[in-house]
Amino acid sequence: MNLLEITGTVLGVVGVGLMIRQNIWGWPVGLVQVTISAWVFLEARLYSDLVLQGFFFAIQAYGWWHWRRGGAVEQPQLPVTRLRPQAIAGWTAVGAAATASWGELMRRTTDAALPHWDAFILMFSVIAQWLQARKRLENWAGWMLVNAVAVGVYWARDLRWFAALYAGFFGMAVAGHVAWSRSLGKPDGRPEEEQR
Repeated sequence: MNLLEITGTVLGVVGVGLMIRQNIWGWPVGLVQVTISAWVFLEARLYSDLVLQGFFFAIQAYGWWHWRRGGAVEQPQLPVTRLRPQAIAGWTAVGAAATASWGELMRRTTDAALPHWDAFILMFSVIAQWLQARKRLENWAGWMLVNAVAVGVYWARDLRWFAALYAGFFGMAVAGHVAWSRSLGKPDGRPEEEQR
């Protein structure tokens, strides 16, 4: 455990806390956090997680832009929406196929630790992050699944702070799902009792 891992952990908690509140400042905090995390994962030889940080950086930049742009003129804040069942099935199939392919590539061509589990974290995190940037409620279910797997992977690689962080992220994903469910379909994204 080192200062970068601790800093990444703290910024991760702050960033997700801001996301739960649908606060746009979660995006720039996230940009700093993923930059720090990339270095930590490089040192731990978790190459899929390293690649993931690059995806996170790009998607977080997009999310910041997309949330700033907001919804329609009569709807200044982007509302929380849901995916159709067909879209959920499609995203799940894409994630599973990409996990199998990337995991096998990492197993055959690198000295990656836990290549298939690491690939799962990569692929389903990209999907969850994209759904978060699009303000889809289902992003939180994706994060619950990813965080559960990540706790085991990071613990196995002796990244105790990151394992603790992702255990906390699991609880925060549950809280995020509850909070976003309350604002689902509301024109300004806030729960009904806050709109009065």
